[in-house]
Amino acid sequence: MNKRAEIMVGMAAGMLWGLALLWVAGQYVTLPVFALMPTIMTAFLLPGLFMLLVIGRLAQRRYFDDTIIDGQPFAPASGAAIDQRVLTNTTEQLVLALAIWPAAAVLLAGQGPGVIATLGIGFVIARLLFWVGYHVSPPLRAFGFAATFYPTILVALWALARLAFGGG
Repeated sequence: MNKRAEIMVGMAAGMLWGLALLWVAGQYVTLPVFALMPTIMTAFLLPGLFMLLVIGRLAQRRYFDDTIIDGQPFAPASGAAIDQRVLTNTTEQLVLALAIWPAAAVLLAGQGPGVIATLGIGFVIARLLFWVGYHVSPPLRAFGFAATFYPTILVALWALARLAFGGG
């Protein structure tokens, strides 16, 4: 299988992950409506801890490697360069989530707290798979990318549909 085919399979699997994640959240994860604001405020804790982990790993790499200890660029394709790309992409994904998830949680009314809590957990799982996949073989990162990206897109579409048409 060529790289594009591997990436396409990973992206399709990530879309299925996103659909399943939101279906489970909508069907089975119920939190009280009064928990909406606390949930919005804490749903990003696990994604933030993931970022802390990657930042810590990069700091550890710099500290123990004399060739990069003074802030030199990472060698292309090195473990540190991959970790830096994971951090950059995670920052992009988290900014997107911060722009969409809170509004989606409000627009999804009674389902919002459970959905956003599930998204936070799913985000961390997907990011870990992205990070590991990137280190094993760059095309394997496709699933982790898609499994982070598509749930955010899907919850935005769900919330906009709820806004436009009402109902579930």
